[in-house]
Parts: sequence; C-alpha cells; structure tokens
Amino acid sequence: MSTAARSYDAAGAAPTRESLRAFDAVNFLLAAMLAGFGPFVAVFLGGLNWSLRDIGLVLSGGFVAALVFQLPGGELLDRVQSKRSMVALGTAVLAAAAFLIAIWPAFVPALVALMLQGAVGGFIGAALAAMSLGLVGHAALAQRLGRNQSFKSAGSLAAAALMGLIGYFFANRAIFFATALLVVPTLLVLVRVRATDIHFGRSVGAPDLPRPTKALRITRRSLSKHRHLLVFAGCLFLFQLADASILPLAGGTLAHREGSRSLLIMAAFIVLPQIFVVLFAPWTGRYAERRGRRPLLLLGFAALPIRALVFSLTTDPLLLGVAQMLDGVSGMALGVLTPLIVADLTMGTGRYNLAQGLVGVISGLGAALSTTIAGFTAAAFGPTAAFLEVLGVALAGTLGLWLFMPETGPSHKH
Repeated sequence: MSTAARSYDAAGAAPTRESLRAFDAVNFLLAAMLAGFGPFVAVFLGGLNWSLRDIGLVLSGGFVAALVFQLPGGELLDRVQSKRSMVALGTAVLAAAAFLIAIWPAFVPALVALMLQGAVGGFIGAALAAMSLGLVGHAALAQRLGRNQSFKSAGSLAAAALMGLIGYFFANRAIFFATALLVVPTLLVLVRVRATDIHFGRSVGAPDLPRPTKALRITRRSLSKHRHLLVFAGCLFLFQLADASILPLAGGTLAHREGSRSLLIMAAFIVLPQIFVVLFAPWTGRYAERRGRRPLLLLGFAALPIRALVFSLTTDPLLLGVAQMLDGVSGMALGVLTPLIVADLTMGTGRYNLAQGLVGVISGLGAALSTTIAGFTAAAFGPTAAFLEVLGVALAGTLGLWLFMPETGPSHKH
C-alpha cells in the first residue's frame, strides 16, 4: 500500500501526492544547500590565507549557535502555525549566509554568516520533521522519515559533487554563490507543499482533535522529567561523544601514512556511507513501522563500537573503508529513528518540537566534547589509545540503550 494512501490519522485526511512529491524535493534541495557549507568553508577561507585559529573560531561559532538555538527553535516550532513559512524563512537565511561569505570573507561577516547557518541548519532539520508529522501523522511517520533521509543523503552527495566541480573549474567563492542560488528552486518546490495538508496539531504531537488554532501542551517541566526521553538523549550523547572524533582521528593518522592520497581516502570515507543511506533509509522506515524501533536502534548503536575497534587495530585504508560503511548503518538508523522515537515519546504532549530541541542540545554537547577529549587522549597516549577510549564510550552508549531504553512503537507502552 502506498504511503499516500496510508498517510493520515484520525485528526485529518491524507495529504495530496503533489505535496508529498514536492516535500521529497524540499528535503533534497535543503540538504544540498547545507552541504554547500561544510568542509568547503574551511577550504575557501584557507585559500584566502586565513589562519587555522581563525578558521576554527568561525566554525566553532557556528556550532555554538546551533546548540544555543535548538531549544528556542523547538519552542517556536511548537507555537507557530505555519511550519512551511518557518522553513521558507530558514531557507532565505541560509542563502543570505552563503552570499555573505562569498562577497565579504572577513572575520566578523564570516562569523555572523556561520552562526546564522549553524542556528538555521538545526532548526530546518527539526522543522522538516515537524512538517513530516503534520503531513502524514504518527501512523505513517516511520516511512516518511525513511524517505526524507534518503532524499537528504542524495541531495548532500549531489551537492558535494557539484560544488567540487564548481570550485575546480571556476573558484571556491563560486561555491557559495551557487549555494545561495539554490534558494530559488527550494522556495518554488516548497510552495507546492500545500499548507492545508500540514495539520498543526499533528505537527506538534498534540492529541487528535479537529484542526486547532492552538495545540494543547504539557508543561516544560513535565517534559524535562520524561524519563525515557532523557534516557534516549543520554544514549545519543554517548554515541556522539564517540562518533564525532573517529574521522578526525583517522584523518590525522592517514595524513602521516598516506600523504597526498589521504584526502582522496577521506572523501571516500565520507561518500560511501551516504550512498548506503540513500539506498537503505526507506527500508529502515518500513521496518521500523512493521517490527518496531528497538532492533534497528540497537543495530545503529552497535555498529559504532565495531567500527571503533577496527580503526584501533589497523591503518590499512581498504579495511578502514569497509569498517567505515558501518557509519552508513548508524547514520541510516539514527537519521530515521531519532525524530521518530521522539515523536513516539511525546505523542499527545504538544511538545514534539521542544523535545527535538532538548535531544538535539544533549547529543550536540556530546559531539562538541568528542574531538577535544579524543585529541587530548591522542596527544598524551597516542591514536590507538584514543580509538580505544572511543570504543569504551560507544560500548557504554550501546549497553545503556539495551538496558534502559524500551521499544517505543505505537503498540508499546512507554
């Protein structure tokens, strides 16, 4: 049975096929816009003779802005009626940030641009999840999120290839002009997602009611005491604390052993898992709907310590490449299941988006601490010790998930 045919809850009718297809394109194009930043910023600024310290500072500014805006962004999404307008505004801000970097790559403008991009990037991800829930309802959310993840990964891959070619044949500055220009097709397809197809109550996890102007909400205090939500966020914190440092550690080791080949090897490490996600993310959504979330979530978590173990035992690029495919397993599982499990845990609360922000802040702190802790460990005891430290943290996260996180699917109590 097609997603369109099943995409409804008691609170509203199924969305049109036009809206669902346009939403596919929105996911693809927004991922492409966000990919236009990423590593390209460091390459562009480095080519303008920026110091590594200044590049690190502006990149850190973007990361801090992303963390700070998670909770207020979630609160905003729970209150604003039109999620589509929020995505449109975020898209325009992304375009402005890319344009600002291109025309004025001085320290302060670049810092402002990357802070805007950081804050809006996480907000858009949460807004797309809210739109998904508003479009198809909780019953069909798993399949919708699987489809979203596939189109996002495809957009990131296509943009990385396109931006690389633009930078090679024209100039690195042109990458950011191209990113800014993506605002046009993105807004054109966004308006084809009908506003009437996005049910406000469903988009915030409110109880099923006729289309309301205001959703019923539990208190913020009640949300902050939600045991399983906090357990899930804590496990994600440990996952990110381990995961975020693996490629930087590997990059430093490869640079010493492989020389000029290291950039090509690192590119393969990034691209190959994304291809895996493109191919298998829709299957993840279907499986999660039929068999539950917990088996796939445990698989995504368990892939990380195996990957860390291989990185600690060998420096052979081929073996590392095979192990790095496990990153696709983790990315596929967590990319689909994180917003889905948050929706499971907050169904009927009216606080879905604030809960997304809470989980995002906690897991983001893990990512922020990861490279610092691993860097100190590597400096003091060597890269093998750092990978073993990553392995220990990853095992702790997986064990915590197995022991304390129950199945959250619709047929299970939580």
